[in-house]
Amino acid sequence: MRFLPVNLDALMVELNSLEQTMALTDLLHNMFKQWHIEEIVPAARTILIRFNPVLTNASTIAKHVATLDISAGVMPSGELITIPVQYQGEDLADVANYLGITISDVIERHTEHQYQVAFCGFAPGFAYMVSKGANLNVPRRQSPRIRIPAGSVALAGEFSSIYPKTSPGGWQLIGITHVAVWDLHRKEPALLKPGSRVNFIDASKSGKIYSLPISKKVEETDHLQHDIKILQTGLQTLWQDDGRIGQAALGISESGAMDKSALHSVNRVVGNPINTPALEITQGGFKAQINSAMLVAVTGATCDITITTAKQEKYHSRMYEPIQLEKGDIIELGNCQCGVRSYFAVRGGFEIAPVLTSCSYDTLAQVGPSPLKNNQYLALRHKKRLNAVSLTQLPLVNYPTSDDVVELDIVLGPRADWFTQQAITKLCSQLWHVTPASNRIGLRLLGEEPLSRKIQQELPSEGTCIGAIQIPANGQPVLFLNDHPLTGGYPVIGAVCNYHLDLAGQIPVNAKIKFNPIGMFKEFIGSCSDHV
Repeated sequence: MRFLPVNLDALMVELNSLEQTMALTDLLHNMFKQWHIEEIVPAARTILIRFNPVLTNASTIAKHVATLDISAGVMPSGELITIPVQYQGEDLADVANYLGITISDVIERHTEHQYQVAFCGFAPGFAYMVSKGANLNVPRRQSPRIRIPAGSVALAGEFSSIYPKTSPGGWQLIGITHVAVWDLHRKEPALLKPGSRVNFIDASKSGKIYSLPISKKVEETDHLQHDIKILQTGLQTLWQDDGRIGQAALGISESGAMDKSALHSVNRVVGNPINTPALEITQGGFKAQINSAMLVAVTGATCDITITTAKQEKYHSRMYEPIQLEKGDIIELGNCQCGVRSYFAVRGGFEIAPVLTSCSYDTLAQVGPSPLKNNQYLALRHKKRLNAVSLTQLPLVNYPTSDDVVELDIVLGPRADWFTQQAITKLCSQLWHVTPASNRIGLRLLGEEPLSRKIQQELPSEGTCIGAIQIPANGQPVLFLNDHPLTGGYPVIGAVCNYHLDLAGQIPVNAKIKFNPIGMFKEFIGSCSDHV
């Protein structure tokens, strides 16, 4: 058992087998409150543990975990689910050839042995399933496909899974099923959860029809109140709050506002609780018509705020201050002068329903209230008890422009030891250009010299955090942001410190980043244990 650094509020436990990982996962679920753990992300050979850094630290967590007996742990068996499969996958013949067996043998092994969900990741509802007797261990494809249809049944390494929705992927496709493994309109969106048992059956040989109840999709409709009419959304306007912590078992990451300090400030300015959902506006260009009197505010990335009254009188307002608007006013945000994302809030909040505990829209998982559209109407939530407005809010970071060099503190790990010392030096000495391919999922960076690895073996998927610096095969870093995948298959060389994540979320395209390590890569040492 190894304990590897991830961030100031997270560490990774590396284990010897999937069985140990499943056993430790089960034990940790009983320790959340006692050890101040906020979330765990189990994977093939690792568990990422996020904790409350105010109440505990990585060394204490490591000492606690090292005392647990995982030698006899067995993951509890969950619900048994039957999945009919049409075994006509594009890679079925290749899988048979790789294993030295016939196509019929592949289908027989897949259907005659029960699978169990070990963990979820990659995408919402994407379940990593294992079977003790199937013996269908095959590598991923050398070249991933750009588009894999929803319902595709696939193999990779020791795992089998079902793609919940159409997406890119590198697994070997052996069939397809009509069963929806992810449906937000069901009471339980994820059909397959850790512990679930799965029987695959050959649909061509079964006379039975296995299906789930058809869910009723709730159509999004305009509210009866038309308090605000969206005239222009700009590049992108999303609903955001603090995000949905605690949904890792469903394969969903935190998401949430990219600049949480600006979100909290905009709510303080208008007297709302700090986690009240607000609009996150990317690069300005937002315009809205006000149909009833209200108090609003704008924080975050700096932009001009212009108000045009019903009498066509124009005036300018300032950011981080309350703005009283009247019926007929039009408020417009100009292009960002520095930073990327601005936040717009109204006193009392908006009438918006949460999805899986949060109103944040996750652009990767496509979970949450839909992005705003032109001509959409918004309704206000009129609360009687609110806080006093704040006149003392200021930006907590200096928002950068595209000409700036932004310095970000980082923690090295958990896979810094997979890279050469020269690569570590390059990571922290050369400047990294933020490319136009960047978004809420991550900043794609380009450096003069790529980073080289000293360990070339394939890394089993493992949990990642916001701020993780993942190094794909081309050696050019990807800095994961709020909508990042929950697990990743490329080594993470380090992570941006929590206190610089808001700044990272405001770095514009063409700016440059310099990484500053706050310490050397060092494993955490837990207390000695005979159980590991």
